[in-house]
Amino acid sequence: MANSRSIFEDVTTTTPANPAPPPRRLDDMPARRAIARWLGVLFLLVLAMIVVGGLTRLTDSGLSITEWKPLTGAIPPLSAEMWAIEFDKYRTIPEYQLQNRGMTLGEFQTIYWWEWGHRQLGRVIGLVWAVGFVWFLARRKIPRGWTPRLLGIGALGGLQGAIGWWMVSSGLDGTMLDVASYRLATHLGLAFVILGLIAWYIFRLNRREAELLQARRQRVVPLVRLSGILAALVFVQILMGALVAGIDAGRSYTDWPLMAGQVFPPDAFVLEPAWTNFLQNPGLVQFNHRILAYIVAAFGLFVWLRARKSSLRKVQASFNMMASMLALQIVLGIVTVIYGAPWYFAILHQLLAVGLWVGVLRARFSAAYPVMQSVRG
Repeated sequence: MANSRSIFEDVTTTTPANPAPPPRRLDDMPARRAIARWLGVLFLLVLAMIVVGGLTRLTDSGLSITEWKPLTGAIPPLSAEMWAIEFDKYRTIPEYQLQNRGMTLGEFQTIYWWEWGHRQLGRVIGLVWAVGFVWFLARRKIPRGWTPRLLGIGALGGLQGAIGWWMVSSGLDGTMLDVASYRLATHLGLAFVILGLIAWYIFRLNRREAELLQARRQRVVPLVRLSGILAALVFVQILMGALVAGIDAGRSYTDWPLMAGQVFPPDAFVLEPAWTNFLQNPGLVQFNHRILAYIVAAFGLFVWLRARKSSLRKVQASFNMMASMLALQIVLGIVTVIYGAPWYFAILHQLLAVGLWVGVLRARFSAAYPVMQSVRG
């Protein structure tokens, strides 16, 4: 017969042998902020990757490593014999044969280190993502619904590495002296997608989920839609800028607002077939980049004027910041063209593109999840 219990026995004092782990909560703010900080580190690393990638392109270093070895490629040449082997591989590609014939081993080592550093930084980003994700997952600190999002960032990072090699491989045979511009645009475009996702996730994680659900009911729908359109235009403009960079089109016409004294550049459709001019003709590529810049500027001004009518100060402030970034980027773009796109202006122009991209997303987030303010403002 089972032992009888006293009616005064405290049954809650017994502890199960294997207690269940506590459930993950949506509003565990210390965990949400920790993940946001980890994503902030990833954001800075991806930003550094974009800058290093731009300098790698500007120094014509991107084709110096002719193989893709995701693991063993992390080890650079460690002896004179290994350097000779790498140099011999480089001397078989068109860039050396048609442009850099006679390059010394020392000159090759300079461009090799640029590309090696670029690839190494990519490996560091992958490692930081993997360690952080496993750490938060093992400690059950990832809020419900966030595991697929964080996994998605890692998957996009892996895809970015594959696209990077797809880009480099386009310049290793035939008569190409550089990588294909459309592949460069794809590579840079995916980097901005990753940056945008990280930024958006940071915006969300720094606020409670319950607060976001409440704020969503107060969203400023017209501004959300308009800023979404503006974000799409800015993204396309970034891709156009990559096409300009890929063929050095920014150095072909250095007068503004005209091009060689004309509204429309001469010889805009000299290549055959005609569609290739939109990717490879410096005059037409730069013209398209300029025209889209005017469209982005006009539409950005329209969105900013609409945002000024909002009664929410923080919404106004975010759109003011966005408009400031847009104005700076336009001015810098003009200066970059007039001075023939020197490397320091080109890199700064790329950095401001990141600022504008994140600024538009932040403005859209502020309209989609507005912070409530008191009646007195």
